[in-house]
Amino acid sequence: MNFIKSISALLLASLLFVGCKEKSTEDVSDSATETGAPKVKKEIAATNLQTASFTIKGMTCAIGCAKTIQEELNGLDGVQTATVDFEKESATVSFDKTILTPKKLTKVVEATADGKSYKVLNMKI
Repeated sequence: MNFIKSISALLLASLLFVGCKEKSTEDVSDSATETGAPKVKKEIAATNLQTASFTIKGMTCAIGCAKTIQEELNGLDGVQTATVDFEKESATVSFDKTILTPKKLTKVVEATADGKSYKVLNMKI
């Protein structure tokens, strides 16, 4: 009986060790690709540069909401800069008007998270 318990404990420990080891190698490879070369943004011609300012309703925190929306906007092709201010419930985005439209920016913001949390209002170009 003691022998069976020892074997079972050894099997369980080895399964946990192998399972954790596989997961940690995935995590390492994912973080290596994330910390690799940063995405290089294309230069936007001054004639194509447009700036949009708008209100974002539904944000509940600066890190989880505002930062996530800002990262989503900055990750878009054609965005030069995007800033989201949680306290003022506002965003300002400089973008290439040949690639993006205010309607596309609105869709990206409103689709962030669960797609129901944020609402874009008062878009000004």
